[in-house]
Amino acid sequence: MVETTRRQAIEDAASALFHVHGYSGTSVRDIARAVDIQGASLYAHVTSKQDVLWSIVEQTAARFEAAADAIEAADPGAATFGRGVYLIALIRAHVGVVTDDIERASVFIHEWRALQGHRREEIARRRDAYEDRFRSAVADGVRSGAFHAVDPDVASAYILTALNGLVGWYQPDGRLSARAIADTYADLSLRAVQSPRLPS
Repeated sequence: MVETTRRQAIEDAASALFHVHGYSGTSVRDIARAVDIQGASLYAHVTSKQDVLWSIVEQTAARFEAAADAIEAADPGAATFGRGVYLIALIRAHVGVVTDDIERASVFIHEWRALQGHRREEIARRRDAYEDRFRSAVADGVRSGAFHAVDPDVASAYILTALNGLVGWYQPDGRLSARAIADTYADLSLRAVQSPRLPS
């Protein structure tokens, strides 16, 4: 239990530092100082700074995946619903993960490319698979006639860019609750794919 608590404290401190300074701008000494231990002592709990980054990114990836999986588990037909139901559910789930732990979400979104070797390849693959859920939701909406003929790649990139931008400004004690933000983003995203095309 003590080891788990110490490891959690290290990852929490690293998440906060990576969020503010980035992975490359944070040293092992910075992380050790944040948890009030000697730099060399940090290696009794983690093998490297890369190991800490991997743990944060992998766990956060799993949370995004689990949130999306839960939508389909709750209603196996959700992925083929028309009128944007599946897309709305994905948006709300994504906002929920981001706002639940803004620092870890920020590290996942901005720092995953600092991973090396097979770890970076794995996260790239999992990110693409996760993002494909949004592309599929848009494509299904287009096929059903619920959305106008938008490009699913462009539309999903537009939506995810907006959602991921939350890590730059969301405050848990801010004016808007996480739920209000999720509802607003879902409404704006749906309007974007359902609105008429702009004139040429």
